Amino acid sequence: MLCLSLTPLLVLVLGVSLGAAFPHDTLRKGCRLSKYQNIAPEEQKAVDKMRKEFVNNHKCNTRLFHRKWNAVDLPMSDRVVLVAAELNLTTTMLELPAVPSFAEVRRRPLDFFTQAREDVRGCVDPSHQPSGRLRHWLHKLQAAMRAESTESTACLRATTILHALQVLDNLRCAALQDKC
Repeated sequence: MLCLSLTPLLVLVLGVSLGAAFPHDTLRKGCRLSKYQNIAPEEQKAVDKMRKEFVNNHKCNTRLFHRKWNAVDLPMSDRVVLVAAELNLTTTMLELPAVPSFAEVRRRPLDFFTQAREDVRGCVDPSHQPSGRLRHWLHKLQAAMRAESTESTACLRATTILHALQVLDNLRCAALQDKC
């Protein structure tokens, strides 16, 4: 069940793992990241409310978002790949079935993350070769996504939802480019 919805993420991870580099570390034509330089406070509040109302009954050791580096530490082309992967993960996890009360609370954040994912998709150069740090994280993400147990999926979902504000910050950082 989960494997089918992860296909776009796995294609992205594999695609960026195999290529060359962005020319001069610039964004691609048709990239619509600039609108995320200032994320509306209502969107941030909706994501924060979703995080707070998410009931996490799992004790997980998933440390996917505990990195020794931040998006600002990456070159611009890596930031875009990072954000694309995080948005794919976030939308995939938010699309999983949920209790009705959480389904209602997640609706606005899911719509926002889905739109951002579509906008960022045009910014990713499939021939880009990620730096070592990002490549290592993408492989960790890929391994976490391959885990087929219900418990693994629940833990990945929980850690993703609890770190949704970090995804927003990374999206804003990628949009700000050198001003991040």
